[in-house]
Amino acid sequence: MTEAQGEIYDLGYQHYAGPRGGRLHAVRSLWVNSFRTTLGLGRGGRAKILPVLMSLVIVAPPAVYLVFAAVLGIGEQASHADFFEIMLLLLLLFSAIMAPELLIPDRRNGVTTLYLVRPLKAVEYVAARWSAFLCVTLAITLFAHVLVLAGNMLLAVSAWDYLRDNWRAIPAFVLTAVIITVFVTTIPLAVSAFTERRAYAAAFVISVFIITTPMSALLTVEDCSLARPQDAGSGAVVDEEPRAAIDGFSQGAVYFECRRLTGEYAKWFVLLDAGRAPTHLGDLLFDDDEQDDYALLVAELPRAVPIAWYALLVLGPGAALIWRYRSLKT
Repeated sequence: MTEAQGEIYDLGYQHYAGPRGGRLHAVRSLWVNSFRTTLGLGRGGRAKILPVLMSLVIVAPPAVYLVFAAVLGIGEQASHADFFEIMLLLLLLFSAIMAPELLIPDRRNGVTTLYLVRPLKAVEYVAARWSAFLCVTLAITLFAHVLVLAGNMLLAVSAWDYLRDNWRAIPAFVLTAVIITVFVTTIPLAVSAFTERRAYAAAFVISVFIITTPMSALLTVEDCSLARPQDAGSGAVVDEEPRAAIDGFSQGAVYFECRRLTGEYAKWFVLLDAGRAPTHLGDLLFDDDEQDDYALLVAELPRAVPIAWYALLVLGPGAALIWRYRSLKT
């Protein structure tokens, strides 16, 4: 049996002599760490697959549009508002999956308490994580709409004339991108603050937006029935094409009486579709003549209503997120 051998080096107590960055340096370092974590930088190849794949999926629709415009020279000039509706669902999916990665591992591994010692405050920790994720989603969104703008310019007779006549679309899509990315950043992070499993946070966020969409659709659906011409009200939809007699109606103009099942309340029930809350604000910024039924219903409400609804959906979870981390520090 051999005795264990070891050596002891008596270095004595030494004060830290390195640089002291202070609170601002701590926040900046945490922001950089959050940015890199979201994109999988500084980690293995497997950690980069999901964020890169999701980013490519978000940018794919405008990229395909740009290819058709630049290479084939075909297509019609696209509306930024239409692309926002497509991208919003993809951004929600991206945020629901990637946002929990910024908060949950810190709490599970007990690192949060180390972050929240002085000089870093709970609000600064949340702000660094939140703003870094916001910058990632905002950069992806703006890049996609720059591609849309480039495609529209290529399809125009004169690119500079198009830009001169439609320059107002640039601040409109920039502001709409900010509105959407603030929304898709705040809610998933707030949900992540109250669970210890990333899969649960992602599933909850996705399920909320999936459930509220059919709920709103059911409460705002139209009921159309065949009506006699003399009984057709102001909401009748007229089909002027002559057709054979239908259920006793003579050949000629056919009238369909269409009413919302919830009547005048339908314009309020459309707000139940939580995932469309940012696009309602975007519709206020874009002068789009081809609006869908949801946009037309919201247009009947005072402008302050969709703005207040969006603010509630963002400020409520945001306040819960800050409260959660303030309580962790205490």
